[in-house]
Amino acid sequence: MTECVQIGDCTLYRGDCLEVMPMLDKVDHVITDPPYEKIMHDSKNSSRVMKGGANAGLRKLDFGPIDSIRGEFVRLSSNVCDGWFVAFCTVEGVARWADAINPAAMKYKRACTWIKPDSTPQLNGQGPAQGAECFVTAWAGKGHARWNAGGKRGVYQHCVNGPTRHGGHPTEKPIPLMSELVADFTNPGQTILDPFMGSGTTGVACAKMGRRFIGIELDAKYFDIACKRIEEAYSQPDFFVQPAPAYKQEPML
Repeated sequence: MTECVQIGDCTLYRGDCLEVMPMLDKVDHVITDPPYEKIMHDSKNSSRVMKGGANAGLRKLDFGPIDSIRGEFVRLSSNVCDGWFVAFCTVEGVARWADAINPAAMKYKRACTWIKPDSTPQLNGQGPAQGAECFVTAWAGKGHARWNAGGKRGVYQHCVNGPTRHGGHPTEKPIPLMSELVADFTNPGQTILDPFMGSGTTGVACAKMGRRFIGIELDAKYFDIACKRIEEAYSQPDFFVQPAPAYKQEPML
């Protein structure tokens, strides 16, 4: 049984995205941060530095790799998406994502880069630290691809540990980064799907920017964090955000 929570224009499902996605109507775009590749889970680099204070230090990834389900996930995304498909990945994972997207209905465009000025140093000093992360883009819509950023380069620079960081998820994306992506790739009133919602940062950006949002998250802990963060996003006094009604929970067969 899948749990469903409605908060304003955000519909959140706690369940397996491979089971929920076939039940959804078409969405305008998919913007998501799937699990990293197995090579990163097997590496010592699979720990992430959390923001200071009680959460300071290294934290191990607590979710499985994407490798075994990537092909099926791309197929389902092609079926449900009418516009942009945007998926974060490691630099090493770009080719793997391109290989999965190319046989699908959507058209692979290119990889973009998120530069992290405050990324973790290489603590053992044996080589260069990882200073950037990638995301792949593909067009699933009809006709030529369309976005709002003209000839802008696909390079985004945002600190990992900014003042809006929640800190409850080891690979949490910054709200300013996700807000920039939402502004570049989507339009007000459109519906954005995040099948790997995590702690809900994409949903927070959508709530603040007048987009409808559908999020799916398997882990109950992260799902609860996402619900609270998105509810708080609606309650903050941004002039363009209407307060969310009290959310309700109901089962979905």
